[in-house]
Amino acid sequence: MRCPWSHTALTVLDHSLLETHLPTVSSFQVNACVATHIGDRQDQQDRVAILTGPRNPGALLAIVADGMGGRTGGRQAADQVISTAESLFRDFSNQDSTLRDLLLHLAAEAHTIIRLTAISAEKEPHSTLCALVIKKQTAVWAHVGDSRLYHFRDGTLLHRTEDHTYAQHLREEGRFEDAELASVRYKNVLVSALGIDSGKPKVEIGEANGLAVGDTFLLASDGLWGHFSDDELGDVLASMAPRQASEHLVALARERGNGRGDNVSLAIVKLDPPAPDKHRAQITASG
Repeated sequence: MRCPWSHTALTVLDHSLLETHLPTVSSFQVNACVATHIGDRQDQQDRVAILTGPRNPGALLAIVADGMGGRTGGRQAADQVISTAESLFRDFSNQDSTLRDLLLHLAAEAHTIIRLTAISAEKEPHSTLCALVIKKQTAVWAHVGDSRLYHFRDGTLLHRTEDHTYAQHLREEGRFEDAELASVRYKNVLVSALGIDSGKPKVEIGEANGLAVGDTFLLASDGLWGHFSDDELGDVLASMAPRQASEHLVALARERGNGRGDNVSLAIVKLDPPAPDKHRAQITASG
C-alpha cells in the first residue's frame, strides 16, 4: 500500500509545530503532530521528527532527542540522533530486519557517532532517545534517558517508560528514601544516555499489538512531561486532536515553567476512525 504524506508547518515566535496526516491503515487513520519550544533557555537542544520510509510504506517513525553537553554539544548530539534515524528508516525494509532490531540499531549507531564526535571535538555530548514505530496494528518503541513515551487508550494510561535517572535507579534498588532525596537534588542526573563514556547505554524496548481507534502515543522531553500528571495528559490527548493538544500542552508547560522553563519537545501519534468512504457515501445518498 502506498502511503504518501503531507504536512503543514506553523511557526509562532520560537514555537514550531508540524502536523501530519497519513492515509487510512487497516481499521484506523493515523494523525500525528510534533511541536517544539525553546522555553526560557538560550539554545534549543531538543530535536523531534516524524518520518516515513519509501521501502516501508504504511510505517511511521516518531522520535524525540533531548541533547546535553554544553551550548553546542547537546544540540549536535540530538541532531546526530535524528540524522541517524532518517538514514536508517529511509533504507529500512521488513525483509532486512524487524522493527525491534531497527530501533536497537538506531540507538547503537547514534551512540557510536556521538562518542566519535566527543573524541574529535573534545566535548561531552549526550542525548536521550525516545522512538516509536507504528506499522499496521503494531507499535514498537525504544527509549534511553528521561524522554518518555506514554501509551493511552481513550485517555487511560496503558504504558509509560521508566526514566533512566539516578532517582529511578535508587527506586529500583528499593532505596526509596534516598530516591526521594535524589529526585530533588539530582533530578537531571541520568544513568544512561546515548554518548556516555561508561559502556553501552541501556536501551529499553516495548511493544503493543492490536492497535485500535482510541490509541494515542505521546513522546516528550522532560521539559514537557515534568509539568503534567499522567491523568492530565490522558484527558488532553483524549479530548483534542493532535495539533490542538500540542498547542495546549506547550502553552501550559510555558505557563507552569514560570520563566524558568526548559526546552519543550513532543510528538503525538493518534489513531482516529477512518475517513468516510466518499464513493460509498455518494452511492448511499443517491440511492
